[in-house]
Amino acid sequence: MKAMYNTEARKRPVNLTLNEDLVVQARGLTENLSGVVEHLLVGFVERQQQEAREKAKVVEATVAAWNNFNAKHGSFADEHSTL
Repeated sequence: MKAMYNTEARKRPVNLTLNEDLVVQARGLTENLSGVVEHLLVGFVERQQQEAREKAKVVEATVAAWNNFNAKHGSFADEHSTL
């Protein structure tokens, strides 16, 4: 599967504020905490981007339905226009 981000991008240190006890427990479970966090971050970003795509599809479908209704029946405002 193709990565959705540049896997060759340089790595750089970042500051995170995390629960100390949770970090101690996680380090007891892995020798590569940065790798685990990066893997989890990939999943988070993918889910958020998928949700954004799905919301955009809903908006596009709603706009298309409204435009179709307007083309068939005209605008509700036409009945009330004072122009």
